[in-house]
Amino acid sequence: MQTQTEKPALASGIITLGGNLTVNRLGYGAMRITGQGIWGPPRDRDEAIRVLKRCLDLGINFIDTADSYGPYVSEELIAEALHPYADDLVIGTKGALLRTGPNQWPVDGSRKHLEEALNGSLKRLKREQIDLYQLHRFDDKVPSEEFLGFLKEAQQQGKIKHIGLSEVDVNQIEEAQQYFEVVSVQNMYSFGQQKWNPTLKFCEENNIAFIPWYPLGGGDLNSDEAIHRVAERHRSNGSNVSEYQIALAWLLAASPAMLLIPGTSSVKHLEENTAATKIDLTEEDFKDMPLPK
Repeated sequence: MQTQTEKPALASGIITLGGNLTVNRLGYGAMRITGQGIWGPPRDRDEAIRVLKRCLDLGINFIDTADSYGPYVSEELIAEALHPYADDLVIGTKGALLRTGPNQWPVDGSRKHLEEALNGSLKRLKREQIDLYQLHRFDDKVPSEEFLGFLKEAQQQGKIKHIGLSEVDVNQIEEAQQYFEVVSVQNMYSFGQQKWNPTLKFCEENNIAFIPWYPLGGGDLNSDEAIHRVAERHRSNGSNVSEYQIALAWLLAASPAMLLIPGTSSVKHLEENTAATKIDLTEEDFKDMPLPK
């Protein structure tokens, strides 16, 4: 049996999606294995392949991607590096964003676009069924019954096993639940950016995985000071930890619903991210970085 030392992602604990897909709570977000602006191929393609293969070595068995990453590049690299897939590997992808250039992400939740996106993801990932398909955004230009209804039909057709949402509030989750079981919610969240705490609480209460993106940024500047104080305390006690690792450790402690997907294009950084599972935050640390209420 592999140990937590050999596969540190095991130390993150587990979470089950939809009652039948159990993964370790430290996963990998595959957005950064693309070019600048999340556009085109990566600068170092061989390193991107190494990153994906190293994920499995570290015990990571959940990988998050999207057709819009590249576009298409991330999904293609995942298939190249990892297909045929390990039995316990869960791959989640997303649809509903167009790519018109680097760092450009217009929303398109139309049935036509979602059908093209889903079929394209199935082909690129070399799968007959997507483990977890997440709606990248609600599209306010399209009636919600169009994109929610499409996802329901695609699930009934067997193209999608489980369905998740991204950047949604509780009302939107409840609306989607009229069509299908929502098993995951992927919202921007970090110690310094906790505007989605009501959504996080709802996910905890309803057995929905909460997948935070942008786990270190976007918040109150004071949060950086708090993270730095905690990191300095651990370093003064002989632990070689970074502020980013402290931020990840805090997210794991913040809720049992958390499913982390820190992304990187570097094997070294991937290993550092995964090592965050070994950090034990103390009561003193939580005074500087209080857990969500």
